[in-house]
This record gives sequence, C-alpha cells and structure tokens, in this order.
Amino acid sequence: MGLSIDEQKAVDRFRKAVVEPSQTSLVILDFWAEWCGPCKALTPVLEKVAADYADKGVVLAKINVDEEQFIAAQFQVRSIPTVYAMFQGQPVADLTNARSESQLKAMLDQLLAQLPVAGGVGGAAGAPQGPTAEELAQFVKMGEEALAAGDPQRAASIFAQITEFAEGNAPAHAGLVRALVQLGELDQARQVMAVIDSDPRLATDAAMAPARSALELAGTRVDDGELATLRAAAAADPADMDAQFAYAEAAFAAGERDAAADTLLAMVAADREWNEGAARAKLLKIFEATGLEDEWVVGVRRRLSRVLFG
Repeated sequence: MGLSIDEQKAVDRFRKAVVEPSQTSLVILDFWAEWCGPCKALTPVLEKVAADYADKGVVLAKINVDEEQFIAAQFQVRSIPTVYAMFQGQPVADLTNARSESQLKAMLDQLLAQLPVAGGVGGAAGAPQGPTAEELAQFVKMGEEALAAGDPQRAASIFAQITEFAEGNAPAHAGLVRALVQLGELDQARQVMAVIDSDPRLATDAAMAPARSALELAGTRVDDGELATLRAAAAADPADMDAQFAYAEAAFAAGERDAAADTLLAMVAADREWNEGAARAKLLKIFEATGLEDEWVVGVRRRLSRVLFG
C-alpha cells in the first residue's frame, strides 16, 4: 500500500474502531481535539444521542486529529468538529451541521430508515426496507453538495453507496462518474460509464449528459511538460485562436479551471464566432460537466454574460 509503519498502524486502529463496527452498525465518527472549544461543547450531545440510539444500532467513535493526523488527512478534515455517519466502511452523511440533539436525531432517524443497520428500522427482521425516491434524492443532493464544496472523495463515496441501494438511480451513477473524473480516476470513471451504457434506462437518462461531458473534457489531459508547452504557445501569440483553445482544453483537464475559463472568455471577447462559436460552446460544456449550481460556474456564467451582452 506504500504506507509507513506508523501509517499502517493508524489504519489498523481505524479499521478496528470504525470500519469493523460500521459493517453492522451506524457509526457516528467525531473528529475532535483537546484544544477545540466547540468540540467539547458538542461531545455531550453526541454521547447522549449515541446512548439513546444504542439499541437502534448506533455507536460513537472519536478520532483525535492531533493523535491521528494521517486518518484526518484521508478524510480531508479542514476544521473541527467534523462529524460523519459511517456505514459499511463508507461515509454516508455529513453530520457536522447537526449541533443540537434534535437535529442530530432527525438525521439519524432518516439514515436508519434507509440503511440495513442491525437494530435499525432498515435492518429490522425480514427484507431491509429500501430508501424512498425522496430519500434517495436527498442523498444525491448531499453528493452534489460535496462535489460543489470541492470534496470529490466524499462525493464518490456517497454516490457509490446510493448505486448499491438503487442500481437504477441515474443521478447517482452520473454523479459517481463526475466525482471519479475530479479525482483523476479516469479508468474507474470509464468503467462506471460502461455499466451505464449497458443499461438503456441509465444510458438515455438526461442526467448522463454532464457525466459524458466531464469524461470528454478529461480526455484532453496532457502531462505537465506538454501543458507548459501549450501555455507558452498561448502566451506567445494571443491572436492564435487554435493555440488558445488547445491550452484552455488542457488547462481544464489538468484542474486549472480558472486559467481555462479566463482563456475561453478572452477568446469569446475577441471573436465569438471563431470556429462556429467553439470557445463559448466549450465553456457551456464545462458548465454542464461541473454543475450549473456550482458557485464557480455561477461566477463564470456572469462573466460570460457580461462579455456577450455587456
């Protein structure tokens, strides 16, 4: 796995404390630290709710970010307290904003109604109850919010979990492709798309358009040396539209979306009709692949409107 001895020990501790219990229970995973005031205020709430819900299959696991820096880094913890719900080794919900007992219980009730947790509603005797369409939509929204917040790892986990519960859920499959693309896992993204294409219901769903756009845009990825060459060519001759376009494509595929947007917007301003409006069309495809509600997209769309109509 390429881990040091200390990192492997941290993984083993996490497996025993969180992953293994989460196979049958819903684990409230709390990232905290001794010096964190809000963490200390939240701890009694988490402990009380976990105790109240113990017979429903809920357990509490606490990770001290100072002692388990490697694990905190894997979850991309940027602030504390950060609280996740874990099931079968995957984060299924972000509970961080649930700071009161009533808020936390409401979110747990929703999760327990959907997941086959031992002792929970979804794990009651007999066949597990599947999530409703409304509940699935809420999980998809959670995944989209993770993508918009720049956390494709968590988004991929959420979307993958949904596809396990609902194999025919097109938005979840599409979201998984987009998350994998953002993670740079193009082979996995193509594998998921192959599964999608094998199912006519999924393949023809409108939700697939952004996923296909994301894969198409990622296909222009080049290595760092070639990207530098394209950047230099574009800078050397701003009037060379072919050079500008090639650099913009490669820049976006490399994750330099600001540079890509700046270049394409300059092209539209200089000659919006060039190559049958290719620069504007590329921007629209980028918007579609990223998500029309994404804050970055909203900002770039405003800039495009000013160029076109201002």
